[in-house]
Parts: sequence; C-alpha cells; structure tokens
Amino acid sequence: MKYTPRRASKRWLDGDCPKGVLAILDHPNTFDRYTIIYAEPICGETFADMRLGYLGASIDPFPPQGFGQHGEMTAHEVASYRYREKHRYARWSDLPDRVKQCVRQDLAP
Repeated sequence: MKYTPRRASKRWLDGDCPKGVLAILDHPNTFDRYTIIYAEPICGETFADMRLGYLGASIDPFPPQGFGQHGEMTAHEVASYRYREKHRYARWSDLPDRVKQCVRQDLAP
C-alpha cells in the first residue's frame, strides 16, 4: 500500500512555506537548531521502505561559520521523531531568512 507522509498543519507551515516542507522542528539549545523535514521521498513508496530527506541547520546554514547538513530517515523514523518531539514544532514565518533561503535552494527544480 502506497504511503503518503502527512504534512504539519497550516499553523506551522504558514506564510509562503514551500509545499515540499513536511515539518519544521526547533531545538533552541543546540547548534544545529532547526530540523526541516522534506515531503518528497528520496526512494520507496511504502511505510516500510520510504526514505525522507531533512536539513539540520543553525541560524545561518551557509559557510564559513554556519552549519547546514542534509540527511535521510526512514518514514518510520520520521513518524517516531515527530511524535517524540511534537512540542518542538516551529513556524515557517519564525525561521531566519538564511534558513528559508537554504530550504528554497534545496527544493528548487
């Protein structure tokens, strides 16, 4: 059975948030503060084999002083992470402009 990840609500993905963003989480006490999970699967179609990409970013994800790292998780890991960290959701409109720029570059065709 084909699996489609559920996007966070419009409350969190507000403003001009790209459709390719699945969820945004904020860990203010860490250097890689923001985790932006992308909706488009890297591979797979079912919950068991789907892999989703994400961006872990500091306030400025670009070199030389910033941190922006891409990774991937299985759909199961994403669902578990989102449930475990449900109190850490962040709004698109609250993200720094440089993080938004990095996300838009990632999602550009």
